[in-house]
Amino acid sequence: MASASAARAGDGAAASIRKAATALASDNQPLIADIRKTINTMKEIAVEMEKLNRTQEAFLQVKQLENAVLELLDAAEECTCFYNVLQSVGNNYEPGPQLTNFKKLFEDEASKIKRGFSSNHQNHNLLRQFREAVWNVHHAGQPMPGEEQEDVVMTSTEVGLLNTVCPISGKSVTELSDPVRSMDCKHIYDKKAIGHYMKNSMKCPVAGCPKMLRASKVVCDPLLPVEIEEFRAVSKETVQADFIEDFTALDEED
Repeated sequence: MASASAARAGDGAAASIRKAATALASDNQPLIADIRKTINTMKEIAVEMEKLNRTQEAFLQVKQLENAVLELLDAAEECTCFYNVLQSVGNNYEPGPQLTNFKKLFEDEASKIKRGFSSNHQNHNLLRQFREAVWNVHHAGQPMPGEEQEDVVMTSTEVGLLNTVCPISGKSVTELSDPVRSMDCKHIYDKKAIGHYMKNSMKCPVAGCPKMLRASKVVCDPLLPVEIEEFRAVSKETVQADFIEDFTALDEED
C-alpha cells in the first residue's frame, strides 16, 4: 500500500511539473516569435535606408542595424534554449528515491542542448537574409562579395521549417489556412487533414519519421506562423532572383 501511494504521489508530482514546464515554455514562445518579427522589420528598414541613401552615414546606420540583428539572434537562442530545456525536463522528468536537484537538472539539460547550437551566428539564415536583402537593392542577381552564386542560392532557401509541404494534403505550408505542427517531431500539417488522418493512425505520416502523434501536441505554436511567413518571403525573393537571372541571360543572348 505504501509503495502504491508513493508511486501515485510520484506520478502526481511528475504531472504537476510537466504542466508547469509546458505553461512556462508556452509563455516563452511568443517572445521568440516577437524577436524574429523584429529582425524582419529591421531588415525592411535597412532595405529602405539603402534605397534612399547611399552615403557613408547611411552605410554605418545599416551596419548598426546588422549588429543589432546579431544581438537579437543571441537573445533568440537563449530563449529557444530555455524553451527546449523546459520541454525536455517536463516531458522526461521522473521522481527518484532522492530529492531532485532541479538547478543541476536544468543546467545539465541546458548544457546538452546548447551543444547543438552554432556558436557563430555569421551564417545564420536570418542574418544572411538581412545582408542579401540590403545587397540586392543595388546588386540584384549578383553574388555577394566573396561568395559563389551557388552558395547564395543555397543560403537563400534555408528556413527553420522541417517540411515545407503537408504530407497529407500535398499543399505548400504557405497555402495552409490552418497549419499545425507536431511538437514531438516538428513536422507540419494541415489541421483538418491531420485530424482525419489521426482517426486511423497515430504514426507521423512523413516518410521515415518514427514518431507517434499525440493530439494534444499537434498545435499551431506561436512561432509557426512567423516561420511560414519567413519561408514565404524567402521563396518570393528566390523567384525574383531567378527571374532577374533569366532576364539577364536573355539580354546577353541578344
